Amino acid sequence: MLRPRVIFTDPQVASVGLTRARASEQGIDVHTVEYNTGHVAGAATLGRGVSGMSNLVIDANRQVIVGATFVGPGIGEMLHAATIAIVGAVPLSTLWHAVPAFPTVSELWLRLLETYRDTYDVDFV
Repeated sequence: MLRPRVIFTDPQVASVGLTRARASEQGIDVHTVEYNTGHVAGAATLGRGVSGMSNLVIDANRQVIVGATFVGPGIGEMLHAATIAIVGAVPLSTLWHAVPAFPTVSELWLRLLETYRDTYDVDFV
């Protein structure tokens, strides 16, 4: 069973699943991506100067997310989507088609997947 967790600091820290280190310890071929939480257009709805980082830990062989961490104001709201993606072992190619609303902080999903695609030269079909 996954245990999503949120630390209600300023900014919030939310995570679920495995860290890169834990995934590697378990023999998973790990890829990671990160994106600045404040760089999505939807961050402007939270105020000026939004900062924080968001990252995904990905099982490179299965092309599924095995861990996620989000840092930013109110970012705990991103956690449930990550939990569903991990528990459901939703392939990245399927997540690619789950278009986030604009402008929302959920755009992080698109930016993280774009970063993964560009960094690891993956084609989401």
